[in-house]
Amino acid sequence: MRYHIWTEGCQMNEADSEKLAAGLAKLGWEPAPKADAADLAVVNTCVVRQKAEDRAVGYMWHLRKLKESREGMQIAVMGCLVGPRTEELRKRFPFVDVWARPQSFDVVIRHLMPANDLGGEFWPDTFPEPGGPTAFVPIVHGCNKFCTYCIVPYRRGREKSRTIADVRREVTSLASRGVREVTLLGQTVEAYGKDLPEIAGSSRRPDLADLFESLSALPELQRIRFLTSYPRDMTDRIIRSVAGEPKVCEHFNIPVQAGDNEVLARMRRGYEIEEFLDCVGRIREHAPQASLSTDVIVGFCGETEAQFGRTMDVLARVRFDKVHVAAYSPRPGTIAWRNLDDDLPQEEKMRRLHAVETLQERIATEINAALLHTTQEVLVEGEKDGTFTGRSRANKLVHFRAEPPVAIGDLVDVRIAKTTPWSLQGERVRAGATAVV
Repeated sequence: MRYHIWTEGCQMNEADSEKLAAGLAKLGWEPAPKADAADLAVVNTCVVRQKAEDRAVGYMWHLRKLKESREGMQIAVMGCLVGPRTEELRKRFPFVDVWARPQSFDVVIRHLMPANDLGGEFWPDTFPEPGGPTAFVPIVHGCNKFCTYCIVPYRRGREKSRTIADVRREVTSLASRGVREVTLLGQTVEAYGKDLPEIAGSSRRPDLADLFESLSALPELQRIRFLTSYPRDMTDRIIRSVAGEPKVCEHFNIPVQAGDNEVLARMRRGYEIEEFLDCVGRIREHAPQASLSTDVIVGFCGETEAQFGRTMDVLARVRFDKVHVAAYSPRPGTIAWRNLDDDLPQEEKMRRLHAVETLQERIATEINAALLHTTQEVLVEGEKDGTFTGRSRANKLVHFRAEPPVAIGDLVDVRIAKTTPWSLQGERVRAGATAVV
């Protein structure tokens, strides 16, 4: 029997797809390169933005045509499209055989093998098969924040942390099979540990810094990343751990979403812009080499031109290395969808989005230009026609030429010869050459 998994959305969805694939492999199923060669087609959906939902729905209708021509083919849909009640989805897509909420892997397996006894250790000891030297590892599922624009808490539930021992078992398994860098995932990753029992002999619960320390002791693991951050959960202890643990990469993905306090209040982000800027200041004090990326939503309900201007001011002041910007679109079921008016024309939203992109391109050009002629440590992730690709510790995309031997998964030093807003280019530093940092 063969399966094919199509994944839309965030890194958490990618990790979920890999986990389900590992479970299917454990039961003897094999992957198929395309859905038309599969006995089971899985659609892992995202509904954070309308375009993501539209792509998933379009693919589902494509699978319907395949199913009509392939006797015995089954379709499973999982991810954030699937809420606590699926009656409407079943009526709209009657050709789908099974619906599963995020992380509900058992639902798919039990549909395929209803008489199979998985046993209590089936999923805890089922780890994804790595597809390269990097891997995503969820450490805290769900979210307690309930921002007014976000559907995630309604789909993934409340925050629930995995134990350090559980995460370490998975990372140990990945590292033993060639993974050199893991990215620890959470909707708000610094919330990790808040729901876990207190550490024995201590009055505190484990946190992200404790997890960094535990994973850093694994000899085969070379790098640790983490995302996504939330300002109020970002403690000095965590920041100092990023600065002090050699294997933890100095990169923070910390969404600001808006630079105006009234807009932040309507978003129900739980902080004011002064608090966000204080968090950035503490990061730059303790980890001055760290790079920063952020998320911004333009055109949120009621956002005035002056309020948008304050967002632009924050972006110009902080000078992020990368900005992920999106125009607001209401998501059914969210607080904003129920209670706020989506009152800005799409044309105005796109104007603001392009303004952010233009500003950020200039800032990124200047930041990356300062790296010209420096030497960056790069984890090799891919190769095409003699050009290798990887990322620096600061999460910069680096393309470089190198003479063999260079292999996927190697850590190499690259001297930067050219910069753009989106990437760095260079040559591998030969052994014995003088490195410039």
